[in-house]
Amino acid sequence: MKKSKYLFPEDYMADPSVHVFEDKIYIYPSHDRESGIEENDNGDHFDMNDYHVFSMDDVDSGEIKDHGVVLSVKDIPWAGRQLWDCDVAFKDGKYYMYFPLKDQNDIFRIGVAVSDKPYGPFIPEKHPMMGSYSIDPCIFEDKGKYYMYFGGIWGGQLQRYRDNKALESAIIPENDEPAIHSKVALLSDNMLEFAEAPKDVIIIDENGKPLLHGDKHRFFEASWMHQYNGKYYFSYSTGDTHLICYATGDNPYGPFTFQGEILTPVVGWTTHHSIVEFKGKWYLFFHDSVPSGGKTWLRSMKVIELEYDNEGKIKTIEGLEDQS
Repeated sequence: MKKSKYLFPEDYMADPSVHVFEDKIYIYPSHDRESGIEENDNGDHFDMNDYHVFSMDDVDSGEIKDHGVVLSVKDIPWAGRQLWDCDVAFKDGKYYMYFPLKDQNDIFRIGVAVSDKPYGPFIPEKHPMMGSYSIDPCIFEDKGKYYMYFGGIWGGQLQRYRDNKALESAIIPENDEPAIHSKVALLSDNMLEFAEAPKDVIIIDENGKPLLHGDKHRFFEASWMHQYNGKYYFSYSTGDTHLICYATGDNPYGPFTFQGEILTPVVGWTTHHSIVEFKGKWYLFFHDSVPSGGKTWLRSMKVIELEYDNEGKIKTIEGLEDQS
């Protein structure tokens, strides 16, 4: 079995979003800290307040470099609290960081910060993206167009919206009803706005039926998109069933047919990942809470090689078998 390894044992970093820029691996994690806030289903104990950037020349044997703090809550004009999972895209000489942050009304919005370098620092825009909501932005480039996938239920507030409009009261479906979907939207040419209203990312079973809320493989948070052999792979976390799963489709909008589990549960409540190809190998970046003794708000990022079978199926990785 392939072995995983921890990437930065000196501090707690989670939710690693990973890209290849300038022939290097760049990692954009959230930065866990001990806030003293009691655990709850809203995730208030995940009270992150800045981002670091990391880079590597070689995943298997290379050293990891910490480029330090590149954006803080105190730098963001519209900030309330909680800098959760971010992602970064490159276009026309600029790097764009997309981040979820609660505004001063405790509503999650998605902001943008810009840099000339992949390692920052990133300068935030004065306002969040118009029409943005919820958490976990992932940026995917395809044929020169850039798409944002986003959303997360429970603390991520996605259950407070339908058809991109806020509800008077949040609605969680019954177990026999269709699950809440992740969202996808094309970005504008300036990378600062949605070019269209966000659409549902629908995950279907082998019979073409949308996954139900009671299905342990339904979407919860942590959208990620990559391509392999011409197919679009939408992967995500199932949240309270603690899996990383994936579904495949023929275009960035889907629908996506459920295929299987990428990662079984790890130590810690949350599970969150990214997938990237580098120097001819594929890698899964993720986190667990082993180094902190199981504190789910103090997570450590890891990497393991990802493998496909001859049909393009991702081989399942056992999260608890390898705690190296």
